[in-house]
Amino acid sequence: MARISIIGPSGRQERQLFRHNSLGRHPRNTHQVLDRVVSKEHCHIELVDDAYVLKDLGSLNGTYINGERVDGQRSLEPGDEITIGSTRIIFDPVEQASSLSFDALMSDEPREATNRFKIGDTSAGPLIRAKVSVLADKTFFAEELVQDDASLRRDYEKLRASYEVTRAIELGTSITALCSKILEVAFRLVPADRGVVLLHNEQNVLEPVSVRSAEDADPNQEVVVSKTVLDTVVREKQAVLSHDASADARFQSAQSVIMQGIRSTMCVPLLQGEAVLGVMMLDSKLTTHAFTEKDLALFETVASQAAIAVQNTLFAKRIEQEAVMRERFRRLLSPAIAEQVLSGQLEVTKGGELRETTVLFADIRGFTSMSESHEPRIVVDALNEYFERMVEIVFRYEGTLDKFIGDEMMVLFGSPVAHDDDPDRAVRAALEMQNTLSELNARHEVQDLPPFEIGIGINTGEVVAGYIGSSQALEYTVIGDPVNTGARLCSLAKPGQTLLSQGTIEKLTGSFAFEELPEEKVKGKAKPIRVFEVIGCADPE
Repeated sequence: MARISIIGPSGRQERQLFRHNSLGRHPRNTHQVLDRVVSKEHCHIELVDDAYVLKDLGSLNGTYINGERVDGQRSLEPGDEITIGSTRIIFDPVEQASSLSFDALMSDEPREATNRFKIGDTSAGPLIRAKVSVLADKTFFAEELVQDDASLRRDYEKLRASYEVTRAIELGTSITALCSKILEVAFRLVPADRGVVLLHNEQNVLEPVSVRSAEDADPNQEVVVSKTVLDTVVREKQAVLSHDASADARFQSAQSVIMQGIRSTMCVPLLQGEAVLGVMMLDSKLTTHAFTEKDLALFETVASQAAIAVQNTLFAKRIEQEAVMRERFRRLLSPAIAEQVLSGQLEVTKGGELRETTVLFADIRGFTSMSESHEPRIVVDALNEYFERMVEIVFRYEGTLDKFIGDEMMVLFGSPVAHDDDPDRAVRAALEMQNTLSELNARHEVQDLPPFEIGIGINTGEVVAGYIGSSQALEYTVIGDPVNTGARLCSLAKPGQTLLSQGTIEKLTGSFAFEELPEEKVKGKAKPIRVFEVIGCADPE
């Protein structure tokens, strides 16, 4: 049976050749070559008409046979020395009889091969057992090729453990619990000293979610992971298997590998499409060749299932956040504006920003005495009906409901969505709010409730707008001196009055009837402020 001798930084390896062989730096190759200047998939050695042919795959550093660079492909002769990077590979051909046996075993017609070489046949048995021995660490065989009960039991346990992880994923386990389960299963399968699962956070930085050591699980232990290994997996979006990391040319510059004395390491990406959600890693400080290609294949399968679970959980959280945000916008903004914001047509800045805003405060006069003298249910129903009608008016003029403060409401025109005529919209809304009270008060008379009378204050100026609060209770609002002045004007307004500041008067573009009142000294202002009362609107809307 044909074979090659790979002589490189990690020593000499004797490897059997199959019908099709790939050689390169990546662990998915038939024969991994741990050499930094070797391509991920460098060249192929294929059996063609009973002879082996070497094909270079256009590698940057080339493939050489006996010192001559191969251009395309070339047949191999006994004793040929192949050079890729700094690695030498010696070709040893197969005898004819063995070649036929190998062809039969590797044939795409398993029935014919089984008929020709039956299990237990003294002539074919050793060949088949040799083949099984070489591939045992890479392949889950069909049952007719399994001769070792111990190997069968090991494979069964690995597949059973993989099923447990898949089942845990299907049952909707949390991300943290899922990652812990994966490491727990991994430690039952392979002789690892340490395992870690890392996921990208919101800043796209890998951070550990679950850590496990051979002694015991310790979520608080310090995690020192090779950045070189992680960068390789994330950049190439491919799994890495190193039988001896300390001698692996790919990681010669990895100080963490050297300092921690890591020998074997196995690292796989959590891939969802082209996105790398995170990385799972196992390593061993004591044993070289602790992990096989079969272990890597199972670990990659588990990783793909875990990636789906992580992505689904992230999607669920995102949908939940969007639902909360959607409800919040629909409560604050008019339906038309809310849909534009939610669809991305309008942007609401999540950080603070300076915005010119017209602030409107409206407060019910005498509400405290009313609530003390009437049944609470009737008072609350009347208040809810009042707010319902007032908010309809605010939304009609595309204002933003900032908040309710007892029987007072705070409304914004210009934040988070601005119009050229925000001060005009605020004044028109105030006039309509005052006029609408007559309809509500007619209903109050039937319920033996005193009429509602409101005072309104409006001010315009530059405020700081944005999301303010804690991570659990974040609200969009505005702060600044113009807000305080608007509140002071509202407190000065008598029942039925709408008072404006000079800042709002100067910004009006429509025709309104108003009269100037005596200047007022208000809290927070060194000088008295000019106050204007709106009488009505002189131009049609």
